Amino acid sequence: MATAGRPSRTALSPPAPPCNLAAACCFVLLVPILLAGQQVAVAESLSIGVNYGQIANNLPSPAQVSWLLRSMRISKVKLYDADPNVLRAFLGTGVEFVVGIGNEYVPAMVSPAAAQAWLQQHVVPYLLAGARITCVTVGNEVFKGNDTALQAAVLPAMQSVHRALGALGLQGRVNVTTAHSLDIMGVSFPPSAGAFHPAALAHLQPFLGFLSATRAPFLINCYPYFAYKDDPARVPLDYVLFRPDAAGVVDARTGLRYDNMLYAQVDAVYAAIQGLGYTDVEVKVSETGWPSRGDADEPGATPEYAGTYIRNLLQRIEMKQGTPLRPATPVDVYVFALFNENLKPGPASERNYGLFYPDGTPVYNVGLNGYLPPMLVSSSTAGRQVHILDCTTGYLIVRVLSRFSGALGLGESESADWHGQVIRLFALVIIASVAFVLS
Repeated sequence: MATAGRPSRTALSPPAPPCNLAAACCFVLLVPILLAGQQVAVAESLSIGVNYGQIANNLPSPAQVSWLLRSMRISKVKLYDADPNVLRAFLGTGVEFVVGIGNEYVPAMVSPAAAQAWLQQHVVPYLLAGARITCVTVGNEVFKGNDTALQAAVLPAMQSVHRALGALGLQGRVNVTTAHSLDIMGVSFPPSAGAFHPAALAHLQPFLGFLSATRAPFLINCYPYFAYKDDPARVPLDYVLFRPDAAGVVDARTGLRYDNMLYAQVDAVYAAIQGLGYTDVEVKVSETGWPSRGDADEPGATPEYAGTYIRNLLQRIEMKQGTPLRPATPVDVYVFALFNENLKPGPASERNYGLFYPDGTPVYNVGLNGYLPPMLVSSSTAGRQVHILDCTTGYLIVRVLSRFSGALGLGESESADWHGQVIRLFALVIIASVAFVLS
């Protein structure tokens, strides 16, 4: 989000208002905070990523979202487009991005000129400015529908984008792939029998050849919730929610035991890929989540179950373990989604996958307490001037104060007890003081 520049402090300017003691103390505190740099965020980042969808009319600004995500220690974000406002808001933060080309643009990307033009507009300027864009997805779930023209275009479009990256000197720095729905599977149980749907095979054989040659990942959107919703009487809830006391299932062909459905789904995809002769393509979960609310015919869509699924998933991912079939390869996961999106079509569940409400309030408690900064506004007789505190500075204020509380044996401010609330309040007082001085 673009912000107004700082007012000029020339001789013709009106004198600055006197600083009070609180503001002066604020600047003293800011010195070590600014010197701390952003190593705090990088050193303590979580392994999990998040999908940042924007099909809504009530979401916070990208600058505020930048604050929120870094205060949650999330450093991997997946977009469904390449929103310049988002990429600008995260410049210099070290957050890693997956950007997307929408399905409606995929056929045009077959043209080398169109692919290069898209990259020069949506990727290159931000890489040069310091953004971390590591992957471009060409389309999303293109094999789920019946658009045969789109399905036929996705691989040529990916190849075109890949060649354009090479022409721009970015080959090897930015991967090119696409995300698939689990509907692409014809067989998914037992995991070792995993096989792709026959209708997709003609496209997937050369597609996997491209991924293998370019060392790009196979992205799959996995939702154990759908399996539970379709047959709650037969699908064990403990198994889909990662509960530690789940009985699990044993793949009779391999003897491998699965204590959760998500990892069984991932291994089914691995088995399907291996069945086509590829063993060097990594599978990443580009979407998974659980709705906190749904329609009457959507059982299990509750805040309790959603919180349990995400909380247990986070704990499992932070263990950095692989699946039973690939134990040495930690599972890479992007949670769907950051916010509830009120304009998404379909059943009520589609609008209720968010970790947060648009005002930054958690939908349920999974231990990811974030900070959504307010918009700070000041005015003068010469005209109105809006000041938005730089998100990086504000974030560092909160993190350093958190560390200060930890040094005193109080624990970090991510905790939900009284000292965490005091630290947050102190941080907001400092931020307000900075805004006053800047005004």
